[in-house]
Amino acid sequence: MWIPVDLVNFSLSTPVDIISRRGNKSRPENGLPMTDSEHIDALLQSWPYNPESMNIRIVTCEDKREVLQMRVDLGVLQLETTGRPDGQRPEGEETYYDYLMRQSIFEGNGFVLDDDECDEVDREFIQFYHRRVCWLRLQQYDRAVADADHTLGLMDFCRVHSPDEQWTVSHEQYRPFVLFQRTQAAALSALEESSPEEAVQEIEQGLTQLHALFVEHELEEQFEDDDLVTRLTELRDSLSGQYSGEKSLQQQLTEAIAAEEYERAARIRDELERRDSGQR
Repeated sequence: MWIPVDLVNFSLSTPVDIISRRGNKSRPENGLPMTDSEHIDALLQSWPYNPESMNIRIVTCEDKREVLQMRVDLGVLQLETTGRPDGQRPEGEETYYDYLMRQSIFEGNGFVLDDDECDEVDREFIQFYHRRVCWLRLQQYDRAVADADHTLGLMDFCRVHSPDEQWTVSHEQYRPFVLFQRTQAAALSALEESSPEEAVQEIEQGLTQLHALFVEHELEEQFEDDDLVTRLTELRDSLSGQYSGEKSLQQQLTEAIAAEEYERAARIRDELERRDSGQR
């Protein structure tokens, strides 16, 4: 059963309800004294935590690579800007998702995630969530879209190869929120790089995906009143007013299908495909 979650105010301080299948097996190290190069007192003092805003920045390391830093209440998170946020290459692959895809091809249709693999998947979900939030805060929308696509792809994979329903639900409950953030980012990217009309089309596509999700879980009656849907609808209406009042092609397509005007819908769909491929 899919559990709808109100994630409009989801923040970095919100605990992510991911089920660990092994528990924490690690032991804390003894309280050994640290040298000046081992502690981060100076960094924390020079960059105070502000609970009223998201504390995120890009810094350049000694080796000239850029990394993201996120100031949290009890320290600093540092994330790589490409590949996996922790910089690891699981089994030589760019991400753990890539590794699992390789494994599933090798093992065939009967591939099911084991406990260790589930825990590694959970780690990757959380890492990409943190980085997606960073990109949104820094208004690097294309990168936010890419990280959201990674998460959605990993969710799809986990739904197929999950060991049990409870673990599946622990991730699927966040799918609407990931779709919401992806749609926001795609629309704002289109607004910057193209036009309000293109941004509205991105929102319409996102709303269509969300609606299909509600229908899949027999929650269609809740769709119109959902907070995430309301926010996307308000953004769409605001952007619609920025270009001549003409409805977007995606809106026209939705209306044509609803009215069973299939020939008109086919013409509009052809026009959308031409625009997507760069042809006019």
